[in-house]
Amino acid sequence: MPARKRDILLDTAERLFYAEGFHATGVDRVVAEAGVARMTLYNHFSSKDALISAVLHRRYARYLEDLHRAVDEAVAGGAVMALTEAHCRWLETTAHRGCIVIKAIGEFEQHHPAIADQGRRLKREVLAVIGAALARDGSVGDSAMAERLSVILEGANALVPVLGAATLTRHLRAMMAAVCATPERLV
Repeated sequence: MPARKRDILLDTAERLFYAEGFHATGVDRVVAEAGVARMTLYNHFSSKDALISAVLHRRYARYLEDLHRAVDEAVAGGAVMALTEAHCRWLETTAHRGCIVIKAIGEFEQHHPAIADQGRRLKREVLAVIGAALARDGSVGDSAMAERLSVILEGANALVPVLGAATLTRHLRAMMAAVCATPERLV
């Protein structure tokens, strides 16, 4: 049962942090909505910062798993578009308020750089997956292109709360298809 309570705490904290912000959501609120004792939280996490770190790690692990699976299962020449489809599904089902990692970097940059650094490490992991997709499509070692594609994906993250997932993912698919068809235009 302890693992279940930990998962309940993580689920509750993720939902609240994502919807209302990390600083705006107190430990008491997480505990109350999770239906556990405050001591239960501290038995699993040494501090609110440790809880935040665990939430970021777990949520991003799910996202990266989706991206890796898409790239690994893609046919050669279709990995970047498969990654794009996985990102679109993520925006449609999970990230309708933008990227929780970017939110964490913004909230913690000045007063808790370790959490902001964790966010940057997670974003670099995405760059590595994009690089793997490019390699699968025949562009081995093209770090500049990986960064360009990351800019497009991150732009989608930022604008999903403004344009909505359906509109945003339609544009994202068209842009990525155009970029994949004519990468030399981006040099």
